[in-house]
Amino acid sequence: MLASFAMFFALLSAYYIIRPVRDEMGVSLGKDSLRELFTVVFVVMLVLVPLFGFVATRFPRRYVLPSIYSFFSANLIVFWLLLKASPDDHWVAGSFFVWASVFNLFVVSLFWSLMSELWSHEEATRLYGFISAGGTAGALAGPLLTQGLVRVVPPVDLLAVSAALLIASMLASLQLRRLRPAEAKTASEPAGGGILDGAIKVFTTPMFARIALFIFITNIIGTFFYLEQARLVAASIDNSADRVLFFSGRDLAVSVVTFLIEVFGTARVLRRFGVTGALLALPLTGALGVLLLTFDAALWIVAAVMVAERIVSFALANPAIKVIYTLATPADKYKVQNFIDTVVFRGGDAMSGWLFSIVGGGLGFAAGATGAIAIPLVAAWLWTAERLGANHKQRAAELSVSD
Repeated sequence: MLASFAMFFALLSAYYIIRPVRDEMGVSLGKDSLRELFTVVFVVMLVLVPLFGFVATRFPRRYVLPSIYSFFSANLIVFWLLLKASPDDHWVAGSFFVWASVFNLFVVSLFWSLMSELWSHEEATRLYGFISAGGTAGALAGPLLTQGLVRVVPPVDLLAVSAALLIASMLASLQLRRLRPAEAKTASEPAGGGILDGAIKVFTTPMFARIALFIFITNIIGTFFYLEQARLVAASIDNSADRVLFFSGRDLAVSVVTFLIEVFGTARVLRRFGVTGALLALPLTGALGVLLLTFDAALWIVAAVMVAERIVSFALANPAIKVIYTLATPADKYKVQNFIDTVVFRGGDAMSGWLFSIVGGGLGFAAGATGAIAIPLVAAWLWTAERLGANHKQRAAELSVSD
């Protein structure tokens, strides 16, 4: 449990160090470029997922995560050198934004695939709150390191620190395999099947389809908030370093509250209200945020909405989704989860970027028609959460009877 905590801590520390750098680059490139970049990210995901499926199908599972984490660490060093050599190059900045948007989904998805392989459904219900708190502690440490280091070194040098933390996370994963030898016996086997099995299962299995729909709508609404925030930050904060401080300060607030809920509340909520209650909390929060922004889209309001939405997502909805995955087969834990966490997730980004532009994103959330689009999406979000919770309850009961 402590090794899982430490691994997630190092992983999210690595990401949250570079996240403000990525967000600042997104603001500097402009909201129109952001919409196009989210589309590029989605296309890149479509290319990479079959490649990941090939790796998972052909190579032992115990080698997949360490290899990909090492690859991404090397990428960070390359970007660090490129950005130091050409700090104002928009092509490099745009490439880094796309890379970072791919990187965070792949590495976090692989982490949870490993967790669902090593922990049983009952253990996950008890321990995923604490393990998630490791990531939140890392998400807290990352902004603190960023705020301290950005005052004395150029923001681009943070990439080297992030690379070192990612290697530390990879080493923790190797230790986890040694600590759970009974669960790791089958890790020498490939996931098997075809490279597109994950996509096929999502479209043919009701439970996986509802997870995908829940994630898809979650990201459409979340990206509406993100793009509105980018628009307001660009209009309100002129200095690059100040924008990095704003984003890291927001992440710091999310991390502090989320950590407390994960340590003291997540397991209790899952036991008391089940997966359904934890899932419903997120669309209810999103509905409140949409209503607030429809009437007044000030920077402090959109920032508060994003903080609340991320806290509920990280502390309740995400652990609930990961508990559901513990009921899947070993191959589905890697392939289905990876497809949903990457292609479906970034598909929501791409669609919401274009919707935001079409319905008046340039005018702002309140002045445009964004709220009118978001409200029916929130209703579908609530229905999907309830049905997904029912699917999980039924599946858990079936497996309990078979055992």
